[in-house]
Amino acid sequence: QVQLVESGGGLVQAGGSLRLSCAASGRTFSNYPMGWFRQAPGKEREFVATISRNGETTYYSDSVKGRFTISRDNAKNTVNLQMNSLKPEDTAVYYCAAALPWKIYSSNSDEYGYWGQGTQVTVSS
Repeated sequence: QVQLVESGGGLVQAGGSLRLSCAASGRTFSNYPMGWFRQAPGKEREFVATISRNGETTYYSDSVKGRFTISRDNAKNTVNLQMNSLKPEDTAVYYCAAALPWKIYSSNSDEYGYWGQGTQVTVSS
């Protein structure tokens, strides 16, 4: 089992920044590719960003590329999402997730076995 707890969400004005963190416990964190997903009211959950086990490979959705940065610290068992130039359409509950350990990374939510409880991000216009 991997337990994931997100933090760092909140209310921010458009153009502002937030940094989300996800703390992992349980099995060896460095064994798992990690990802961030989000779900806005009335919409399906969507992929945001993913990072490989060693942190060397990252992949982003087109909607956040160039504005968001995913990173991880395997010594601290954390994965972060730095969000800059936020837009109202970024408003959602953001979820941290751990992917199947044999994947390099993944944008497919079906390939994630562990999920956090989510943290709300609200961007006002």
